[in-house]
Parts: sequence; structure tokens; C-alpha cells
Amino acid sequence: MLAVAGLKDDEVKQRTKKLALGDWDEFADAERQAFAFAAKLSKATATVTADDVAALSETFGPHRAIDLIWYSSWVNYMTRVADGFQLPLERENVFAAPPMPKDGKK
Repeated sequence: MLAVAGLKDDEVKQRTKKLALGDWDEFADAERQAFAFAAKLSKATATVTADDVAALSETFGPHRAIDLIWYSSWVNYMTRVADGFQLPLERENVFAAPPMPKDGKK
């Protein structure tokens, strides 16, 4: 998704490393709040409270808060399904245009 957003390979690696390590200092306050919510939902689902949802709604508005909650939940679900079936990760950017043949013809 980061590559689709226009980040180069080295930028994707740098950003995903920071995200994975919880090194969110250079991100905007709203982004850090969204990351913290997603981490809480992922690691301690039962601890998510109405106050957490209200804080998201205050920062992002009710519709974007719903988007954040839904997407975070969906990603967790898909990860668990993939892990359960032991599906391998994709190594290439599946959204990238296919490489041109060596003869330059499509």
C-alpha cells in the first residue's frame, strides 16, 4: 500500500521499520493516535473502550473513525486467516505494473 501511495522501496522499508518498532515520533499526532489504537486493538482487543472510540471520533470525525476501526479489524482478521492457513507473504508489489518484456513489446 505504501508503494501504491508513491513511496520508493527504500522509503517503504524505512517507514515500515519505524512503524513495526513503534518509533512514531516523526508522524503527526493524529497518525500516532491511529497507530496506537490499531496496536491496542491488535494486542489487547478486550481493553478497547468507548473512550478510545470517542477519542478517534473527536480527532477524525465519526465516519473516518469507523473507517479506522473497520480497517484495523479487517487487517487483523486477514492476518489471522493467512497465519491459520500458513499462506506465504507476497514478495513483490502486487499493484505494480508488470515488467516489460526484453523485446520492449507488450
